[in-house]
Amino acid sequence: MANKSSGREEQIGFHKGALTTLAKEREEMLRILQIVEQLMQMHLKGLKELGVDLQEQAQEAKSPNGKKSGKKKPIEDILKS
Repeated sequence: MANKSSGREEQIGFHKGALTTLAKEREEMLRILQIVEQLMQMHLKGLKELGVDLQEQAQEAKSPNGKKSGKKKPIEDILKS
């Protein structure tokens, strides 16, 4: 009986350890995402100060009839133009 109980305890420990590790990874990912977002906002502000309006460029990316095309243009493509 002790063998069955110890196997269960090992599984519980494994799952708890995995959740602890994943929670720490999630926290780190959120921290990195916040840094990336801040950097993007900083660059958008810099472009706006230089007179580059990405929203206007996104509007120009609409199809000729005034409706958006089915595909969204990635920001990387907008920045290249």
